[in-house]
Amino acid sequence: MTREELLSRKASRNCHGQDSSYFLGWQEYEKNPYHPTTNPAGIIQMGLAENQLSFDLVESWLEGHPDAGELKRDGVSVFRELALFQDYHGLPAFKNALAQLMEEIRGNEVRFDPAKLVLTAGATSANEILMFCLAEPGEAFLVPTPYYPGFDRDLKWRTGVEIVPIRCSSSNGFKITKMALNAAYRRAQKHDLRVKGS
Repeated sequence: MTREELLSRKASRNCHGQDSSYFLGWQEYEKNPYHPTTNPAGIIQMGLAENQLSFDLVESWLEGHPDAGELKRDGVSVFRELALFQDYHGLPAFKNALAQLMEEIRGNEVRFDPAKLVLTAGATSANEILMFCLAEPGEAFLVPTPYYPGFDRDLKWRTGVEIVPIRCSSSNGFKITKMALNAAYRRAQKHDLRVKGS
């Protein structure tokens, strides 16, 4: 049996996005990574949700809060509480804290119900859930740029839903203009894609 016969069509398709600008950027970063003392002219990886430039701040905070690093609350271990399966809807304490933070950020003019929050491991997971729930394979979403370049691979490959960029510009603060929206819609039509919500 050939490899193609062993693997599903999805796994053997050549659409994994390894040739995207995102992965080409990764390759360049790996050749010449930034370091504050040994390579200050190196490349800073800015295509990740990981803020590697703040490690010194996090490490300093952990030194001042030893209970956090030792998985303790008020000197008592919370390891078992964290190591076991959690509430499938998310940790209630975290959802409550997140709802409170979002209310504060909005000047306490808006209320958020923690029971209605859906927590994911990141933006990719959240967007993938939305795509699976709202669209069928072969349909498309219009997505404003700039967006995380890994979406082109991460979201499209599993869901079968296409992403059509709405080209936004720094000249106007990346606002979505009617002209940019119409241009993206026309590009989708040109490729026979049904834009979800149209």
